[in-house]
Amino acid sequence: MGNEFKEYITFVVSTRDGDEVEMAVIDQFEFENKAYVAAALVEGDTVSDEGCFIYRIKVGEDDFKVEKITNQIDYNRVAEAYMEMI
Repeated sequence: MGNEFKEYITFVVSTRDGDEVEMAVIDQFEFENKAYVAAALVEGDTVSDEGCFIYRIKVGEDDFKVEKITNQIDYNRVAEAYMEMI
């Protein structure tokens, strides 16, 4: 099939070091009545296929707000549920 171009919704988050990185939404799902996205790091013009990060989202009429899941236990529960879904 060759190389297929896929367009992603992206957002920017700050790392622990204070750097900003661009992330691409690779999946969206719900868990316990809350919305989440699975995202991958954008490197140049490519979406990394190494690693997946989970963020909670609040969806508005025209956009969404990304929130880090700061509690490690909550993050692990959501990540485990996502892995079971895929």
